[in-house]
Amino acid sequence: MKRDRPYLNILDFMVQEKTFLFIVIIGLALAGIMAGQGQAGMWLGFFFAAYATVANDSIQSLGTFIESNKTRKWWLLWLFIGGIFLLTVTFSWVYFDGDVTYQRLLKPDGTTKYPHPETFSFFQIIAPLVLLILTRMRMPVSTTFLILSVFSADTSGITSVVWKSWTGYIMAFILSFLVWYFSYNMIKKYFKSRKFNKSWNIVQWIVSGTLWGVWVMQDGANIAVFLPRQLDAVQFSIFAITIFAGLGLLFYLRGDKIQEVVSEKARISDVRAATLVDATYVILLIYKLFISTVPMSTTWVFLGVIGGREIAISLARTKKGKKHRKKAGKMIFRDFSAAMIGLFVSVALAAGANSEIRAAVIDALTSW
Repeated sequence: MKRDRPYLNILDFMVQEKTFLFIVIIGLALAGIMAGQGQAGMWLGFFFAAYATVANDSIQSLGTFIESNKTRKWWLLWLFIGGIFLLTVTFSWVYFDGDVTYQRLLKPDGTTKYPHPETFSFFQIIAPLVLLILTRMRMPVSTTFLILSVFSADTSGITSVVWKSWTGYIMAFILSFLVWYFSYNMIKKYFKSRKFNKSWNIVQWIVSGTLWGVWVMQDGANIAVFLPRQLDAVQFSIFAITIFAGLGLLFYLRGDKIQEVVSEKARISDVRAATLVDATYVILLIYKLFISTVPMSTTWVFLGVIGGREIAISLARTKKGKKHRKKAGKMIFRDFSAAMIGLFVSVALAAGANSEIRAAVIDALTSW
């Protein structure tokens, strides 16, 4: 059944998603059994994270690519994106001596703010399941906050990520607004025709491929956090093959529920518009990638890019401007609210998994 709004009623959600909820309940039961079991808990959490992370983050790294390539075979898109993933993580694994995260989890001196636990707590294992539920409800929450927070050794592992992500959102919003506001008339003039030069397809695939590769460098840590910080050949093979297969399922489902967050945006299915969005996004990710090795919420950066674009278009339009501004404002508020909900849930899970973080949260609340 196709829906034109997110689930607002829990009973409505349960009726429509019986199969999905059954799978989640089984997952929660397994998490309860495997918690504290070492290797078993590690692999269970990894498999949950592998699909949940890719499914949620498809909205930002692959959403415009999927939307503007609806007419192409799903397996062709999968092989292209999957191939880039394999090349990206293989390079990191070889160059950084077993680390597949481009030193997002393991610093050059061997220290880390996200230590690999000997046994996994219930809260750590269910973090990807919580992400999966929020994804199913079309909420573009931050995967980085939700999963990395439960592995943080102390509050600094959370605050540093929040700060980098928040500055990324502001930068993305401003840059995207300036690009679309001052170039709107030119874009409207040259993009008016539905027909376009085929070279745009080549440019889009190059930009989208670059974006995806940079995203893997930034957010691969959200999946690999369940595994040892340096993987042997067998562990790396399982890591790579599992995510490659998950990408195949994602493309087969054409992005699934979360894709609607991208589809509803103004003319995003136009390959030229999609290319401009991705180009703005990838420039910011590359900048943030090299400025520090602190993990960052790419979801927040993407929401900034989309939000700045929607506001710019609504202000630049001469016809139906008021109506479009109201619609754009509602979409931005909803997406940002979802991101904030994800942040609060992340802190709650982190508090449940780590006694130091729990004490810091309680102190912060009582000091108010």
